[in-house]
Amino acid sequence: MPLFVQKRGVDCLSSTAELFDRYPHLQENARAFRSKPLVDVDPKCLLYVQQREFAATTPADNCVSVIGSDDATTCHLVVLRHTGSGAVCLAHCDGSSTWSEVPLLVKTVTSLSNVSKEGRLELHLVGGFNDESKTSHKLSLNILAAFQKQKEDIHLETCCITEMNDIVVDETHRPVVYGIGINVKTGEVFPASFPHKGPAEELRSARTFTGGQMAEIYDSSRRLVKIGPCKWSPNLDIAFWLAQDDDTILKYLSTSPMAEPPHFVQHMKSTIQFLLQHPNSDSLFPGGQPQLYHRTERGDWERAVQS
Repeated sequence: MPLFVQKRGVDCLSSTAELFDRYPHLQENARAFRSKPLVDVDPKCLLYVQQREFAATTPADNCVSVIGSDDATTCHLVVLRHTGSGAVCLAHCDGSSTWSEVPLLVKTVTSLSNVSKEGRLELHLVGGFNDESKTSHKLSLNILAAFQKQKEDIHLETCCITEMNDIVVDETHRPVVYGIGINVKTGEVFPASFPHKGPAEELRSARTFTGGQMAEIYDSSRRLVKIGPCKWSPNLDIAFWLAQDDDTILKYLSTSPMAEPPHFVQHMKSTIQFLLQHPNSDSLFPGGQPQLYHRTERGDWERAVQS
């Protein structure tokens, strides 16, 4: 049982309520976390992570100060950090492959951490709410169980998930915190929003929409965002969605129609339009090579020219 809370091993859990009953201080921490002010993160220092993506780096990175992700409803945002090396990873998990994703996150952070350094692995979980289908509850339990299965000791520090991230607005349950950032230098985790979700926002959304699995999107040694290559086949049937009203799109393309942020429908439409404009993914990856982006002196991500 390598998942610890206040240096005590966590036993198997049948519900998130059981976790919060057993460790009341996790409730207090969650309340404190969700009451923090929302930070609007400057895109010039940001590495943005979309659904089914993760990114990791260290405090030595001079291109990235904050890793962040938002638009999580039933999804969970997972931060794993090594206190000795400062190596940190953020993942946006939707439950598609939790049991293979968690070991990947642990391996990524440990490989970036100098084994001779003292320190420990600390875990921060934010996301989900009291949704009707209990999707959030299931994901919370699966993520906790997957971390329990790891051979490394992992210390749960922040756990603002499911019922502790729930608020009722106009008789509708929705998350309190939809997005978070992690300060790469200090390790501080905070509620955040991101007006800019690039680079290659539509391409990355298309990858997830067409069933792409969890992908690492950053090469910290080269300071490059790396997308793809992705594979999808032409599917003209999806044009059907562009003619539907917002309520229909919400009903069928969201796990939590009543709790989505206001831009969800437009995001879905632009992703579908991108797929219709690029019916064959091969054209986006000449020579089967990934798209690479480097940070310019202005702070933008710019497509790197590959020889």
